[in-house]
Amino acid sequence: MSTIPSTLPGMTIAPGATDREKLAATAKQFEALFVRQMLAEARKAHFGGEPIFGGQALDTFNRMQDEHFADVTADSGILGLAKIIEEQMARFLPAKKEA
Repeated sequence: MSTIPSTLPGMTIAPGATDREKLAATAKQFEALFVRQMLAEARKAHFGGEPIFGGQALDTFNRMQDEHFADVTADSGILGLAKIIEEQMARFLPAKKEA
């Protein structure tokens, strides 16, 4: 799980946001979490040999790099998972009230 909160504008929920804006931000956060998990699992695969450089510092750097990559990927919408989640979940939002 991320220990560094995202500072990307599309990944935060602004105070006073509409339900749709909250849903969009939450869907992006979910996509980022999903990408982080995929990257973490991919890093567990070792393809032989010991790395020349290693240790806790490199692990921390890799985790931070993965978190940033996941946030940027989700915010850009390149995978499209957040958009699909948002569209599917928007059906459950209350109808807009007309003034």
